[in-house]
Amino acid sequence: MQEKAVAFPTGARLYHKARVWLVRLARQSGIELRQSYTRKGKQALFMHNRYSAARQLRRARRELRRLKVYLGRVHRDLQRQLPAQSARVQACFAELMARVARLLAQQRHDRGKLYSLHAPEVECIAKGKAHKKYEFGVKVSLAVTQRDNFIVGAQSLPGNPYDGHTLKDALGQVRRLTGTQPEHCFVDRGYKGHEVRSTSVHIPGQRRGITKVLRRALKRRNAIEPIIAHVKQDGLLGRNYLKGENGDAMNVTLAAAGRNLRIILRKLRLSWSAAPSAHLDPVAFGLASATLA
Repeated sequence: MQEKAVAFPTGARLYHKARVWLVRLARQSGIELRQSYTRKGKQALFMHNRYSAARQLRRARRELRRLKVYLGRVHRDLQRQLPAQSARVQACFAELMARVARLLAQQRHDRGKLYSLHAPEVECIAKGKAHKKYEFGVKVSLAVTQRDNFIVGAQSLPGNPYDGHTLKDALGQVRRLTGTQPEHCFVDRGYKGHEVRSTSVHIPGQRRGITKVLRRALKRRNAIEPIIAHVKQDGLLGRNYLKGENGDAMNVTLAAAGRNLRIILRKLRLSWSAAPSAHLDPVAFGLASATLA
């Protein structure tokens, strides 16, 4: 899971932020609104946060409805005035107006909701973590070698697809990058129903055809968990600041490449430090020593 650089989404903050963006853009475009609700909107957001902290939920919901009403009034006011504006001004408002309309229309239990105005591609994903019930970003697939822990495949998966449906594309990426078709693939239980025939896919818990070698390899699959943690902490995969779905894919690729480079540099550093001191002598390398006159 690759989290996006967004705040935890709440309806009150989204309504307030959307209204602020509309009012600011209208002021920059020279459009005079009937009412901007700058003072009333800020006051409603402040009271909503206070009521929510005090667990006075009925009053908090009242302020939330008020914020949504303020946003809806500004949005409808702009809808009435935009047809009389130039094509350039209408183009400036098109994307933001569409996102605000989507925000006003969505309900609590809808799928594909808008969680951030500046990053509409953000998805809410529940991975079953006790310390973090919901994460907001995009799902990521990593393919790692069985022995050396090199990342040979990394891709973002927008749309929150089922893990089993992504295995074929992940193996295809490994084949394109390495030029080799993997013979065995070890995955977790989330990849059941993968429908991959070109590679032997092994899932924990299966009994048929499991030898001692395969059983040890299945236990070795757990080594990908610390690799994911290192990529998130050291490779900055835990927080993505790049824009859009292309930014998600770029951040995953760069984080995986950085992980491989750190492995290579560590191996070079260990081999260099373990070399005998004679190897560091210029004469041993056949280099002529210069004498200063």
